[in-house]
Amino acid sequence: MLHWKKISSQTKFQNDHWSYCIDEFQGLNGEFGVYHYVHTAGSSMVIPVTVNKNILMVKQYRYLNDRESIEFPCGGMEEGISYPENALKELREETGFSAKSLLQIGEFAPYTGAADEISKVFLAKDLFHAPLPKDTTEEFEMLEKTPKEIEEMINKNIIWDGLTLAAWSLARRYLQNDL
Repeated sequence: MLHWKKISSQTKFQNDHWSYCIDEFQGLNGEFGVYHYVHTAGSSMVIPVTVNKNILMVKQYRYLNDRESIEFPCGGMEEGISYPENALKELREETGFSAKSLLQIGEFAPYTGAADEISKVFLAKDLFHAPLPKDTTEEFEMLEKTPKEIEEMINKNIIWDGLTLAAWSLARRYLQNDL
């Protein structure tokens, strides 16, 4: 398979979470072009499974969509920590729980064509209470749902977050006996 050749790259704007970049490239036909995209360090999403096989989720307000969203705990990567460490940190911040068992079950690109982010998905089991201070810019309501309730909420478009939908598609095979 042929690939584009990057000629140059520049960051136009940067904050603590992502960078807005512009690359100049040479395409497959030899012509030159410009590509705008968002660069991130990636993200970790965690699907916490309780001892009774329920799933912990969080409800939070999403500013850009001006509505509440029900999601799995997730957060952008921080420098110096691994994807599994980030998953446990996000789990603790958003639900107040940590996990003795953490299994990576897949990964996906949440917005190909516009961002280079890779989100790694983890299944967390053997949960125990271990809260971390919450991010003051976020407010969460923790929910505990059965896998069947999650399926119903997806079918009714109550769960509409793309990262959550993608992560659930990876997790279903591990939870199929509970569906």
